[in-house]
Amino acid sequence: MRIDLHTHSNASDGTDDPAQLVRVAAEAGLDVVALTDHDTTAGWAEAEQARPKGLRLVRGAELSCVCPDGHGNSISVHLLAYLFDPDHPSVLVEQSRLRVERRERLVKMVTRMSEDGYPVDPETFLDRLPADLPAGRPHLARALVEEGVVSSVNEAFVKLLNNGSRYYIPRADTPVEQAIAMITDAGGVCVFAHPFARRRGRVVAPSVVADLAAIGLVGVEMDHPDHEPADRELIRGLAAELGLLATGSSDYHGTNKTTPIGAETTDPEVFDRLVAKATAVPVLGC
Repeated sequence: MRIDLHTHSNASDGTDDPAQLVRVAAEAGLDVVALTDHDTTAGWAEAEQARPKGLRLVRGAELSCVCPDGHGNSISVHLLAYLFDPDHPSVLVEQSRLRVERRERLVKMVTRMSEDGYPVDPETFLDRLPADLPAGRPHLARALVEEGVVSSVNEAFVKLLNNGSRYYIPRADTPVEQAIAMITDAGGVCVFAHPFARRRGRVVAPSVVADLAAIGLVGVEMDHPDHEPADRELIRGLAAELGLLATGSSDYHGTNKTTPIGAETTDPEVFDRLVAKATAVPVLGC
């Protein structure tokens, strides 16, 4: 059985729409795929309707969080949240806050660009933003391509939208402790996404994983394209020591990344144990 528990559609920053994504998963020979768009469940319904026969669908989201790094600082991390009730009050409140905050943030970034002479209009840009999604820098990057400011999404990030750019404004992400409590209360389970992906920047100390396990973290993503072999072994040891489930996933984004769906997978026994811990939303196709 081949199981990929981390994929993105164009409901966030992937290129496949949710219907295309489940078809791609089936064509790649997957038995189980999780749809985990950033901070949204907007793609769930379309993926459910288009799910090919024989493919099991795990509904989830990848939550953007702020977390202590174990060295006295705070950094951005991601949690994979699975099988939670999307209509739980705490989930609805936080998703509403994120949508408003993300829109305001991007408009401020566009305003700075406009003031520096770039041919972008903050009011026109606001009309482009998805009303029901927590819009992010990929939405702004695509708008800059459409306006002819840059030739590609990659160029937009390299020249204008990277973290060191004068146009960059930090997000007000969810505190990781709040996110774990929110998803647990909503009947779901949380897995720490790519915790030691060092090529992306700073990572947490192993002690932070232990702290999160003590407050409800269920698993940690071990086999991931951005994890080096030594860090996979580190995670394997941590999972065994802390009683966490060690998962594997591709972090598929369609053509926005070169990693194919199913490039990394989760052990079926680990998957069964993960599902058994959720109480709100079933896996579709069981």
